[in-house]
Amino acid sequence: MNTEIQSSKRTQMALLLGALGAMGPFTIDMYLPSFPTIADDYGTTASLVQISLTACLVGLALGQIIIGPMSDVRGRKKPLTFFLFLYFIASILCAFAPSIYWFIAARVVQGFSAAGGLVISRAVVRDMYSGRELTKFFSLLMLVNNLGPILAPIIGGGILAFTDWSGVFLVLSAVGITLMLIVTWRLDETLPVERRQPSNIMQTFRSFGSLVKSREFMGYALAQGFMVGGIFAYVSGTPFVYQNIYGVSPQMFSILFGLNGIGIMIGTQVVGRFSETISEARFLRFGLLMSAAASITLLVMVLVHGPLFSIVIPIFFFVSSIGIIGTAAFSLAMETQGHIAGSASALLGLLPFALGSLTSPLVGIAGEDTAIPMGLTIFGASMLALIAYFGLARSEKKSTQL
Repeated sequence: MNTEIQSSKRTQMALLLGALGAMGPFTIDMYLPSFPTIADDYGTTASLVQISLTACLVGLALGQIIIGPMSDVRGRKKPLTFFLFLYFIASILCAFAPSIYWFIAARVVQGFSAAGGLVISRAVVRDMYSGRELTKFFSLLMLVNNLGPILAPIIGGGILAFTDWSGVFLVLSAVGITLMLIVTWRLDETLPVERRQPSNIMQTFRSFGSLVKSREFMGYALAQGFMVGGIFAYVSGTPFVYQNIYGVSPQMFSILFGLNGIGIMIGTQVVGRFSETISEARFLRFGLLMSAAASITLLVMVLVHGPLFSIVIPIFFFVSSIGIIGTAAFSLAMETQGHIAGSASALLGLLPFALGSLTSPLVGIAGEDTAIPMGLTIFGASMLALIAYFGLARSEKKSTQL
C-alpha cells in the first residue's frame, strides 16, 4: 500500500512539475499557427513576427538566470507563485497589445515569467532526487513536459478555428492563474532554510563562475544548448516553410508539429526506460549522431528543393533526437551540482533560449519563400553540439579518469 501511495504521489508531482516545465513550450509553440495572421493583422513582416518569438526567448533566458539563483536563496514555492501571477498578467497584455511593438514587449515579460515554472520545476527535481533516480524521474517529468510541443500548436490551431490569435493568449492567461492556484495549495517547499544559499550577489556570481569553469558541465550544457538552438530554428521556420512554400493549412501544420512532439516523447522515455542498463553518456552520443545525420539530410533536401515528405522526415528525426539529448545531458550536468541546483538549472535553461533567440531570426533572413536558411541553421547547430560534447565534456571525462 505504501508503495502505491508513493507511486501516486510521484505521478502527481511529475504532472505538476511537468505542467510547470511545459509553460515554456506552450508559451513558445501555441501561437505558431497564428504567425501569418498576426503579420496580416498588424500589417507587418514575417521577420518582425519572428522577432516576437525571439523576444519571448530572451525573456525566458533572462528569467532563468535571475529566477534560478533567487530560488536558491528564497526557496522554490514563493518565487514560483509570484512569477505565475506575473505570467497571467503578461498573457493578457499580449492578447490586447495595440501594435506589433507592444506585442513584442509583452512577449518579453511573458517569457521572463514563464521561466519561473521552467527553472524552478527542474530545481525541485534535483532537490528530491539524485543518480539514476534523477534520470528516471526526469524522464517521467519530460513525458509530461513534452506534451507541450504536441498539444500547444494543435490547441492553437483549434482556437484559431473559433476566434482570432488573441484568444490563444487568453487561454495562456487561464493556464497561468490555474497553475498558480495549484502551486499555492498543493506544492510543498522542497528547499529547507538550512540548505539555502546566502542572499549575496557575489555568491550568485561565484556559483555561475564555478559552473562556467567546469569543462564537463559546460560540455553537456552547450551540447544541449546548441541542439535547442537548432530546434528553435525549426520552430520559427516551419510555420512559413510548411504553410507558405508547401501550402499546408494551419491545422495540418499543427498535426505535423505534434508528430514531432511524439518523437521527442519517445526519445525521452527510451532514456528513462533503459537508464539502468545503458549509460546516459552513451545515449547522449547516440542522440548527437542521430541529429547530425538528420540535419545533413535536411540540408541536402532544402538545397535541391525536395518534396514535402523529404523535409518532414529528417525534421522528425532531428527533433526526436532532442528527447534523447535533453534527458541525458540534463542528468549528467545536474548530477554534481546539487548544492547549487537552482543556478545549474538556470544556466542549463539560459543557454538554449539565448542560442534560440539568435537562431530564430536567421531562418527568415532570406524571406518567406526559401527553406535554405532554416536548413543551414539546423545543420550548424547539430555540428556545434557535437563539437561541444566531444571537445569539452567527453575530453574532460577521459582526462579525469586517467
